[in-house]
Amino acid sequence: MGGLREMAAPFVALGPLGVAVRDRLKHLTAQDEKVLRLVGDHLGSLVSRDLKARCTARLDHDTGQWAERKRALTEESSSRWAGSITKATHDQWALARRGQLAHIQSLDAGVRTIAHRLSLPLGEKGGKRAPGGYASRQEWHAKTRRLHVLEDRLQAARADWEAGVVRVVRGGKRLLNTRHHLDAAGLTEERWRTRWQAGRRFLQADGESGKRFGNETIRVTPGGEVSLKLPAPLAHLANAPHGRYVLASRVAFAHRGGQWADRVAANRAVAYRIHEDTARGRWYLTASWTIPAVRTVPLTVARTGGLVGVDTNADHLAAWRLDTHGNPVGQPHRFGYDLSGTATHRDAQIRHALIRLLHWARRHHLAIAIEDLDFQAEKTREKHGRRRKFRNLISGMPVAGLRARLVSMAAELGITIVAVDPAYTSRWGAQHWHKPLTSKMRKPTRHDAAAVAIGRRALGHPIRRRTAPPPAHRRDEQGHRTVQARPSTPGREEPRPRIPGPRTRFVRAGRGANAGDQDAQHRSGRPAEHESWQQDSLPLSL
Repeated sequence: MGGLREMAAPFVALGPLGVAVRDRLKHLTAQDEKVLRLVGDHLGSLVSRDLKARCTARLDHDTGQWAERKRALTEESSSRWAGSITKATHDQWALARRGQLAHIQSLDAGVRTIAHRLSLPLGEKGGKRAPGGYASRQEWHAKTRRLHVLEDRLQAARADWEAGVVRVVRGGKRLLNTRHHLDAAGLTEERWRTRWQAGRRFLQADGESGKRFGNETIRVTPGGEVSLKLPAPLAHLANAPHGRYVLASRVAFAHRGGQWADRVAANRAVAYRIHEDTARGRWYLTASWTIPAVRTVPLTVARTGGLVGVDTNADHLAAWRLDTHGNPVGQPHRFGYDLSGTATHRDAQIRHALIRLLHWARRHHLAIAIEDLDFQAEKTREKHGRRRKFRNLISGMPVAGLRARLVSMAAELGITIVAVDPAYTSRWGAQHWHKPLTSKMRKPTRHDAAAVAIGRRALGHPIRRRTAPPPAHRRDEQGHRTVQARPSTPGREEPRPRIPGPRTRFVRAGRGANAGDQDAQHRSGRPAEHESWQQDSLPLSL
C-alpha cells in the first residue's frame, strides 16, 4: 500500500465579490425593439472589428494600441461605448487564452496516459492511482494511432499558445455549427438566423461612480425608467434630449432591489446589459455591481457548536450534523435534485436543493463543510477507457456551479462555508463509519458516512473512530494511551508496512484486511490524532 498524499488544511471559503440581478423589459413598443436591434447590431459590428484587431496584436498588445483602438471606435459610437467595447473584447481574448491553456493541459494529460498504458503488458490490471494496460491487441493498436493524433494536436496548440494566436467565434461555436444540422436541432434557417444575430449583438455598458445614477450610457432611474445613449450614426432615432432614447418599459428588481436603489441614488457604478431571448420573444435587463469582500469568521469560530458535513453526489446532497467532538447527531438528511433536461431546469434544481440545505443549517445555527472538488483531471476518456457511464457521471456532477452558488447563497444568509480536502473521504467514511452508524432503525448509505468524514475533517478531527483502551491501559502507572500527535507529526496518516514474521504469517485467508492500516487498527504508539482525545466510545446519537 502506497503512502498517502499530503492533504490541505480546511479553510473558510470567501464570499462573492459581485452581484447580478435581472428583470424583464415589459411592454416594449415595436419602435423600442427596432431601436434596440439597430443599436445592438451596429455596436456588434464594432465589437467584431475590434476583436479582430485585438487578436491580430497577439502578445504584442500594449496600452498605446488599446488607446488607438478606442479612438477609432469613438468616431462611430461614443467614448463610453468605445470603452465598454474595448474592455469586452480584451476580456474575450483573455478568456480564449485561458481556454486554450486548459485544452493544452487536457491534451498533455491524454498523451501521458496513453503512453503509460501502451508501455504496460496487455491485460495488466491498474490501480487507483494509474490505469492498467489495454485489454486487447486491437485496442492497443488503435490507441497507438490516437497517440500520434493527440501529439500532433498538442504540438499545434502549444505553437498557438506561444505565438498568442486565439480563435474566437462571436455568437458561439456551438450555435455556428448548428447551422449545418438544422434538422437535428429542430430549427429553421430563419429561426437560426434570428438566434445568431441576437447572440452577436452588443448592448452592455460599464458603470461609472460619480456619474448620474451610476451609468451615463445605459441609465436606469430609481423609478425604473430605462434610457440609452445612441451611437453617433443612429442619433436621429433619439426621442429625448442629448441623443438619448427612452424605452416605454419600466423595471423593478425584485431581488436585491433595495441594494440597487441605494447605489443608484448615491450615483455609484452599476453596469447594465440588455439582451433578447429569441425563444421566448422577450427582452431582459441585467444590472451588476461589485461588492466588498465579505469578512469571513475564523475557522475556530466556525467550528463552535459543530457543523454540517455535506457530500456532493450526482443526484443528491448527503448531509449529517456533527457536534464539536465529531459525533453524528440526529438522522442524516438528503437533498435531491434532477440534472436531466435543459440548463435552466438543472440550475433551478440545484438552487432548490441548496436553499433547503441552507435553511436547515440556519435553523441550527451551524456552518457547512463541503469538499473542495475538482474533476478536471478525472474526466479524460484516456484514463477511464470504455467506462463511458462513469465518465458521464463525473462530468454531470455540478461541482463548480454548485460550489459557487452555495457560497453566494450562504453569504446572504450569514452561513459560513468550510472547504476541506476531498482525499479519501468516501473510502474512509465507509470504512470507519458506515457499519457503526447502521442499526435496525437507521440504514445510512456510504454517502452519509462520507458526509460524517467531511464534517470531522472540517472540525480538525481524524476521520476514523477512536475507542477507549482497556481499563488496565488507562492507569497512570502505564501512561495515558490516548495522547494524540499534532498535525505536523511526520507520517501520522501513513500505514505501517506489513513485515513477514510470526505476527503475520499465520493469518488465515480473509483475515487481517486492515493489518497494514494502523489508522484503522489503532495500534499502540500510532501518532495519528490531532490533539487530546475527547470523543466517547460510540457516537452520541446511537
